[in-house]
Amino acid sequence: MKTKRPNNFPLKIMSLAVAILVWLIVVNVDNPVISKTYIISNVELINKQYIEDTDKVCMRDDEQTPVRVTIKAERKTLSRITAENIQAVADAQQAVSLETNPVMIPISVTCPGISQNNISVQPQNMSVRLEDRATAEFMVTVNSGEGMPGKGYEIGSQIVSPEKVRITGPKSMINKIDKVIANVDVNGITEDTTDTENLTIIDKNQEQLSEDSMKYIGMDNAKATVTTKLWKVRAGVKINVNYKGEPADGYVVDSAVTVPETVSVAGSEEALDELKVMGNTIWVQDEKSVDISGAKNDVEEKVNISELLSEGLKLTSGSSEEVWVNIRVLPEGGKIFTIPATKDSVRFKNKADNLQVSFEIDKMEVRVKAVDGNIEALSNDDIKASIDLSDKEEGSYEVPVKITLPKGYELIEDVKTEIKVSKVSTIAEEK
Repeated sequence: MKTKRPNNFPLKIMSLAVAILVWLIVVNVDNPVISKTYIISNVELINKQYIEDTDKVCMRDDEQTPVRVTIKAERKTLSRITAENIQAVADAQQAVSLETNPVMIPISVTCPGISQNNISVQPQNMSVRLEDRATAEFMVTVNSGEGMPGKGYEIGSQIVSPEKVRITGPKSMINKIDKVIANVDVNGITEDTTDTENLTIIDKNQEQLSEDSMKYIGMDNAKATVTTKLWKVRAGVKINVNYKGEPADGYVVDSAVTVPETVSVAGSEEALDELKVMGNTIWVQDEKSVDISGAKNDVEEKVNISELLSEGLKLTSGSSEEVWVNIRVLPEGGKIFTIPATKDSVRFKNKADNLQVSFEIDKMEVRVKAVDGNIEALSNDDIKASIDLSDKEEGSYEVPVKITLPKGYELIEDVKTEIKVSKVSTIAEEK
């Protein structure tokens, strides 16, 4: 006899429904729909030409609030999304109005695999400023910095091409530009060079235009070619001094000297050859002559020597453009003697045994006049010099020099010199 099975179909249906419900709960708990916010720093502004066709420049507002994009999706989906997957653009053609300042342009955000309904953005608009566009031309200058060519050479000339550039950008920014430079490295070079360099814009505060500012600047040439030509250096070039007029009655010109006595110049091969023919001497022209009319003392004057150089010559870097010209005027019968500033030529009086003396200069000038005799008969050996060191301790001093002369001669003016007094070191002290 067969056993009759119970009919449990409704129970099976109920079990299946419970299983599906449990599965949905588990899936939902394990991979829920959540929201995640991303910070986007590179919102692209497209179709700028739409605004720039109105002769305006479109500039992003410096105070623009960071763009925050919120995406709603399943957790596993969001785990695969990074900020790089999100594209944010602001279409200038969609600007709310070009009459406002700033202009507000809607921001549109897309992300692969995410519906637009599940993407939100704050702020919803990009803030941009409109400014009149301006164009100006600037000469290109060459900047070699502190670099110096190799020994024995100077920069003779630097030719840049193009000589000028046209720059277009916001009017306020163009008005701040001071100059455009091409930086060239000449350090250690010993032959002519040609370099192509990026141009750098310098503002009126002497600062380089920032990268952010350069985004709004357009140049018809961003590079320049600089040709650097070198000149050879010649040292020991003398200076011939002229003077005009006559000193006062009873006075004569003894000599004319310059400080420095010689200078170094750089020049082209042709100019240096011509200088050699002139005895490697720079001649002071008549209009630069020193006027000594009526003088009873030395006449000293500055002369700009750079103005005396012939074409193709220049003073070496770091040289002063001016020299001191000294026309020495003495009474008739007078003469200038040069005494070496050494212990052999000058006697020290009243020097303490524990002190030593050194000179700060290498020579002294002694001006002597013949009262009853021939000045040419007087020699350096006849002139006796001494310095009194009474009460002198360690230190530097300007001291009078006592000059003793033979009978028939007198000193025209007092003599002073510079000395340094220091203690004598002993072996015991050094140890």
